[in-house]
Amino acid sequence: MPVAIVTGASRGLGRALAAGLAARGWDLVLDARGAAALEESAEAVRALGARVLAVPGDVTDPGHRAELVAAARQLGGLDLLVNNAAVLGAAPLVPLGSHSLDGFRAALEVNVVAPLGLLQEALLSLREAPAGAVVNLSSDAAAEPYRTWGAYGATKAALDQLSAVLAVEEPGLRVWWVDPGSMRTDMLAAAEPDEDLSGTPTPDEVVPVFLRLLDERPASGRYAAPAFLEVR
Repeated sequence: MPVAIVTGASRGLGRALAAGLAARGWDLVLDARGAAALEESAEAVRALGARVLAVPGDVTDPGHRAELVAAARQLGGLDLLVNNAAVLGAAPLVPLGSHSLDGFRAALEVNVVAPLGLLQEALLSLREAPAGAVVNLSSDAAAEPYRTWGAYGATKAALDQLSAVLAVEEPGLRVWWVDPGSMRTDMLAAAEPDEDLSGTPTPDEVVPVFLRLLDERPASGRYAAPAFLEVR
């Protein structure tokens, strides 16, 4: 069975994607900071027939990143790395002029440095996989100047550039940086607590984008969920 690491898998898109992969026969290493919520997510995925190792911890910790890759090797290797864990830096979001620099540094650590560190830890295993792939979660805030989204968007723009360079440096891998669009998640609710999210897609509705990438293995690049689903 192919093996994937999914970070930020206790809720939202990470949890939904883990379920989608498990239903396709993937075995999984799941990460999140909260052990209880992560184990709940892992149990739900195990019920789909997958082997699942839940490894709670902080992706900014090098030791934890090493544990994730070691767990994947325990399951047989590593075919897919999904860097999904992220933080806003400020919640609710605030304009750049009043954004906490400490909050911005924290967002850079989680959203940019940690994905690179995990990729470095996992790179040898991914190169050895028959069809190694990396998925980095982007955002439309990385490309559009939305008010109050500047700091978070800057971290995602940096992750996009890291992904683009990785795709050039590692032509044997598929590297996809994916803008899932707005989703009805706790993160979006925290970012904009006054917004009505009732018509916003759920993470489950976005998961087919990622499964299609794995099925069709298009060229490395940036993909936006709504547009990608419309192209057949």
